[in-house]
Amino acid sequence: MIKHAFVLAVYLVSLPFAASAQLQLNGAGATFPYVLYSKWFDVYSKKSGIHFNYQSIGSGGGIKQVIEGTVDFGASDGPMTDQQLAEASAKRGSRVLHIPTTIGAVAIAYNLSLPQPLKLNPAVLADIFLGVIKRWNDPRIAEINPGVTLPDKPIVVVHRSDGSGTTAIFTDYLCKISGYWKRKYGQGTSVNWPKGTLGAKGNEGVAGQIKQLPGSIGYIELAYAEQNKLPYAAVQNYAGEYVLPTLAEVTRAAESAIGSIADDLRGSITQPGRGYPIAGLTWLLVLERQPDRAKGKALADFLRWALTEGQTYCAPLHYAPLPKVLADRALKAVARIRP
Repeated sequence: MIKHAFVLAVYLVSLPFAASAQLQLNGAGATFPYVLYSKWFDVYSKKSGIHFNYQSIGSGGGIKQVIEGTVDFGASDGPMTDQQLAEASAKRGSRVLHIPTTIGAVAIAYNLSLPQPLKLNPAVLADIFLGVIKRWNDPRIAEINPGVTLPDKPIVVVHRSDGSGTTAIFTDYLCKISGYWKRKYGQGTSVNWPKGTLGAKGNEGVAGQIKQLPGSIGYIELAYAEQNKLPYAAVQNYAGEYVLPTLAEVTRAAESAIGSIADDLRGSITQPGRGYPIAGLTWLLVLERQPDRAKGKALADFLRWALTEGQTYCAPLHYAPLPKVLADRALKAVARIRP
């Protein structure tokens, strides 16, 4: 398991931009979009000469640092609550804007050798994470996976131990499919998990644990499953289809749920009418009123690039680009950033 946060520091590499050599934007938060953000910061640094220092510490940490004012921007896969927004406004003297950047799928990855992707319906998936279904050859799993020989092994559930937007997305989904989960454990970046489950820090930590432990299962952003060559389940959606977390299915989900995105761009797209049911937006959190004019302009310029040209980097890294209607709304929000 990787026990330390990734730190991304992209430095000036081109002399023509020497005038901005001292300008660095500091950010922290979500591990969910880290693969994409790493690419963005590298490419944009070479284009602009702006330095980026991004600490991939989890969405809970990103929200906290935005509230405390220790970073220029935060990142989260779970939107800030009304209470958090009010606290940030009181401490920072400005409203915090939610700028959606991309859409990711939360893959249900597992460590089993099977001839085809495991199928999971909502009831079975919830009961696995509740600890009700304890072994892989349970009749309920076997029933929806005909022709597949499932091992007589205990199920080891792995979850995030840190404040996590990936957890916020996954528990949002669990609350929608299981009334018991909603009453007992709820939704958020951090919840009290059922006894007997195993915690790990970051998407990278959960992926590492699943890779090491035969019979384990957990939830991770799709890019981490792909990077670690972990198999992942086909999950039954609201329409009754068993779908894998492909970019096409994530896009279908976003388009189906886009009407539920609020005016301030906060919202959930789990369990939509169609598409992959465990997908989520991820946001950069920025102050509407920037305390530093130069940094504010640099941040706004970067966000405009990320929402336009930057979207072309999403698909190759296993993220879905924003639907144009949502990207246009995000650009209007960026236009409100001012010193």
